[in-house]
Order: sequence, then structure tokens, then C-alpha cells
Amino acid sequence: MFAFIVRRVAQALLVMFIISFIGFAIKQSVGDPTREMVGVSVSVKEREALREKLGLNDPYLVQWARFTKNAVQGDLGTSYFYRKPALDVILAKAPATLELVFVAQCIIVLISVPVGVYSACRPRSVLSRLFMGISIVGVSVPVFLTAIFMIYIFSVHLGWLPSFGRGNPVEIFPGWTSVLTTWANFKHIILPSIALSSIMLPLFIRLIRAEMKEALETEYVKFARAKGLPEWRVVMVHAFKNTLLPVITVGGVQLGIMIAFTILTETVFQWQGMGFMFVEAVERADTALLVAYLIFVGAIFVTVNTVVDLIYGFVNPMVRIAGRK
Repeated sequence: MFAFIVRRVAQALLVMFIISFIGFAIKQSVGDPTREMVGVSVSVKEREALREKLGLNDPYLVQWARFTKNAVQGDLGTSYFYRKPALDVILAKAPATLELVFVAQCIIVLISVPVGVYSACRPRSVLSRLFMGISIVGVSVPVFLTAIFMIYIFSVHLGWLPSFGRGNPVEIFPGWTSVLTTWANFKHIILPSIALSSIMLPLFIRLIRAEMKEALETEYVKFARAKGLPEWRVVMVHAFKNTLLPVITVGGVQLGIMIAFTILTETVFQWQGMGFMFVEAVERADTALLVAYLIFVGAIFVTVNTVVDLIYGFVNPMVRIAGRK
């Protein structure tokens, strides 16, 4: 087991190494950050002097090696626009994004579990076929179209919910603000979280349905029914419990993807999170903040995947055996 852990951690470090290298490769083609910092009225000579001072004229490998050395010490660079450490800027925006992802995950769990279980138990019912049809449509429609459609219906036409912003989030402890404390603020997160959940909700409905249908055909479920156990106990205790492992595994992998997908959702709803910050950084050619964002999100994604792999390795020894072969 120790070798399995070491191998997974080594793979995570290798992935972070590659992410940092690719991030710096993208940085070279984004634009000139000095133009956004000093404006167009400053002469070319002064801009070149500023580039030299910031180290932007150094060779690519020199800049990358300098960044990697500082990143190991917790320094992801300084934002050219905000004029402060890029990590501080990201952490200030992180609560909005993480809160949005958390509410979206809750929606996914609360809807996908009952719908997936019902569709597996009653695969030929009209309601089950309706759920599957809607899930196919959900997979096919891009998140930004879903967001725009909901804004038109619930904000413009009906006027029930706000269409943009976070309202007035309350600071629940230093450095962390939340919109979940009051109903007036909570209304701002309803549409963005539903739009974000539409990315993964159809996937989880179909995954739970497929795993449940397979579990319901196993011998231990047939034996539980033969013993005369109530149907709800057979379904929820004997069948559903054995579908959780692949669902949790996929859920952990998709968590990092959802954080990355918040870019579209936050842009449509003007949600002041990391995704919206990333779009602004691209427009301002704030390459230091862009690379820091890629490293930060990549670290979250790699950490979640590594933890899921380790948990799966503890639960299912066959994973370790297959890896060793």
C-alpha cells in the first residue's frame, strides 16, 4: 500500500509539473501586460524598461524556472493589475466559486439519486423514459444556453430571481463571505447553481441508473428478495449501497471539472468568483494571474483525483494489484 501511495503522489507531482510548463507556454501568447499597466500614452522605451524590470524579457525557461522555485515556497507571483500577490487575489475570489460549486453539487445529489434509482427500478415507466429523454437533452445543451434561458424565464419574464451578482454576501469569518446566510442573498445563487449543475446532473442520473440496474440483477439482491425483505430495503440497502463506489469515484473526478466550468457560468451571471476573475485577467493580459490561476485550479483537480485514487485503493485492493502488474 505504501508503494501505491508513493506512486500516486509522484504522478500528481508530475502532472503539476506539466501544468506549470503548459501554463507558461500559454502565457507567451496572451499579450503584453505592460500595455495594460501603463496605458498607450507611455513610450515604447519606457515599456521596454518596465518589461526588463519585471523579467518579461528573460528566456522562457528562465522565467519558468524562477516561477517554479517561488511556487514551491508558496509564491505564485504578483498580479500586474491588482499589484498584489496573485494567490491573495485568487483566495479572495475562491469563496464565491467554491460556494457555487457546493450548492450545485447539492442539487446534483438531491436530484440524481432519487431519479436514477427510480429509473433503474421502473425502467419502462413513462416517467422513467421522460427522465432519460430530459437527461439526453441536458447533456446536449451547453451551460451558457441553459443560463441565458433561465435568466430570460425567471428574471426577465417572471421577475422571481435576480439575474446577476452575489448581492451583499456576509462575512462569516475572516476572508470568507457567503450568500447562504439570508434569503435575499441566497436568491442570487439559485440560477447560477442550477445552470452549473446542468453540466453533470444528466451524467450522474444515467450513471446511477446503469449501476443500479446492474446491482439489481446480482445474486445477493435476488437472495434478499427471496428472503422476503421489504422492497425498499432491498433497493436502498443491498443494491444502492453497492453502486456508491463508482459514483463517488466519478463524483470526485467531476468536482475539479466543475470548478473549471464555472468560467462560463460566472461570466453569464457576473458572479464574482475565480472564473470571472480569469476572464478579466485574459482581457487585461495579466499573465501572472493567469498562470497562478491555472496552477491553483490544477492543484485542486490533481489533489481531488489523488485523494479519490487513494480512497479507491483502500476500499478496492484490486486497484493496487492491477497497478502493480
